[in-house]
Amino acid sequence: MKPSKLTLLFILLSSIYLSGCWNPFAPTEGILEGESSLFLTEQRSPDEVLQNFRYAYIYRDSLVYSELFDTSFVFIYFDPDIGGAGGYDYWGRDTELRTTGRLFRGFDHFTLVWNATIATDTSGSGGISLTKTFDLSIGGEFFISGNAIFDFVSDPGGTWRITRWEDESFY
Repeated sequence: MKPSKLTLLFILLSSIYLSGCWNPFAPTEGILEGESSLFLTEQRSPDEVLQNFRYAYIYRDSLVYSELFDTSFVFIYFDPDIGGAGGYDYWGRDTELRTTGRLFRGFDHFTLVWNATIATDTSGSGGISLTKTFDLSIGGEFFISGNAIFDFVSDPGGTWRITRWEDESFY
């Protein structure tokens, strides 16, 4: 006797229910091949912001990424096409989120490693500036390393966010 569609639906729903709230489409949280666990933080320090930054890249999570930046955020980078010898340019938070969202959709795999902290500065206004060395692999095809200079600010609730990021990548 052939099972009815209702019986098959019941079996499917029962198996989902019995397996708890497991989502087969969600990434495996906290487990990276050959590394220690990586979890989201509450961004109670600049180091926790950078941990969430790495999480957002590795899991291509644009929602987590959007929480890293203050509304006053500015990204500064060197553009070799400005003038004859190149020059610095910048963009704000909205462009940063659109650009990185496209990057996340365009590639399946990212590896981001924060290396040494080569400078730390605490300003009188309660902000902090960190210069970190990094290695970034995009899709296993593109490799970027260099320095990233981040300025952070804390809101009244104690959540830290990035206000400025100056990219000093070596291409």
